[in-house]
Amino acid sequence: MTSRAREWLVASIVLLVVAAGAITAYLYNQKLRQDRDALLYLPKSSPITPSTALLQRYIRVKTVNPPGNEIEGARFLAGQLAEVGVKGEIIEAAPGRASLYARIKGKNPGNALMLLNHIDVVPPTGKWDRPPFSGAVMINMVYGRGTADMKGIAICELQAFRDIARSGRVPEHDLVFLAVADEERSGTLGMQWLLDHRPDVFDGVRCVINEGGVTEMEHESMRYFGIETGSKLAVDLDVVAPSHESLLGLRRALEPYIAPRETMRVLPAVREFFAAVAPTRRENRDVLRDIDATMKIQKGWLVPANYAELMMDGIWMSGAEPAVNGGFKMRVLMRNLPDEQPDDRIAWLSGMAKPYGVRIGEIHEKQGPALPSTADTPLFRLIATTAHRQYRVTARPDVLPLSPTAARGESSATVCSLTRSTSFSRSASTDPMSASGSTGSSRGSFFCAKSFAAGHLSPPDTNCQAIQERIGEIRQTRRHAAC
Repeated sequence: MTSRAREWLVASIVLLVVAAGAITAYLYNQKLRQDRDALLYLPKSSPITPSTALLQRYIRVKTVNPPGNEIEGARFLAGQLAEVGVKGEIIEAAPGRASLYARIKGKNPGNALMLLNHIDVVPPTGKWDRPPFSGAVMINMVYGRGTADMKGIAICELQAFRDIARSGRVPEHDLVFLAVADEERSGTLGMQWLLDHRPDVFDGVRCVINEGGVTEMEHESMRYFGIETGSKLAVDLDVVAPSHESLLGLRRALEPYIAPRETMRVLPAVREFFAAVAPTRRENRDVLRDIDATMKIQKGWLVPANYAELMMDGIWMSGAEPAVNGGFKMRVLMRNLPDEQPDDRIAWLSGMAKPYGVRIGEIHEKQGPALPSTADTPLFRLIATTAHRQYRVTARPDVLPLSPTAARGESSATVCSLTRSTSFSRSASTDPMSASGSTGSSRGSFFCAKSFAAGHLSPPDTNCQAIQERIGEIRQTRRHAAC
């Protein structure tokens, strides 16, 4: 090669490197600009619909738990059902702690669909830009405690149920509306009480739609439509000891078990979720796409912490503090995989505590086991088809690492579910207290209930797990809570 040719070759290589660098810098700057714009994004305004106005009225009914007072919310919902000729039954587990139950009888027994929600909300804390029970509108958001968790979804389900009742058509199978008390605490006076004392409420129920799941949005576009199929479950308790030092010793012994990656195992639902979400991740795509291969070559440490959480039984401990009756106590929260027996985990903790003179104290909450639902069901496919038609996005399974509701945690052989779905958008809200993000409930539950009434939901092909599972609301969008 002549020296002139070499010079041209070197110059060409340099130009290519410079061009590649310029393109990379341009793409990186574009990504930074998109991220910046996402933070500055203001959602579009939208009209106040009758459903939005109904949600505002429901928010103004104060049902904070504690103390609960869900009976006022139950009366409000019962009044809405009465307008379309449906008599709702208010069921009190204790004075003022009420759930609401209504059923539209179908042509055929079994395979009923339940629209499940809870009446109570958590107490408003922190600074609020508007009164928390005002139901005020900010841009395109309904503002108030309970907007997303979960009075917005409740109104969506209520409107779907009322729409079926108003139509006068007899559905193929029963359609059940159930608004429960005490979900934000333990469910003792809500779902658990109904399962123990009113099993007739769940007669013939095969599918349940409730809250849960995550939908990811960027500006006005949906990136991931999550249909929740499972989550980890909690055991929340105190451990007690005569001395502060004993609890500190136990705490140090438990620290290796906070996030024990060496014990990670992959449940089928988690494997399915990782494979589904991987194509939408810019980072860790290859790690998640084939999690079994990742684990086989001992690369589990590459899995991000929020995903690794779905493959392990974790534990969290608070600080030690004086107990009311003398001695000291420490709060312990065990986050268990959904197939774990909670009593086995408590026994394990008791064994760890015994050498330090520590024993198990009050058990505040004990959830599980509650196996994840399969995505291979007619209801899941119906929800996915609806999401694709409405948003041009592929709906996929979603498994959550934290915060299951009492509806799932209080498991029972009485009720089985086909799948479950909801979505909370994570887009433009800058105030988490709004409880609605830039989102609200939409017409998804209408579609599902109408399809159900028309007989479009056939029985599942697989056996239903004998546990009380929950399904979430079909979708939420940036358009208020306009069902």
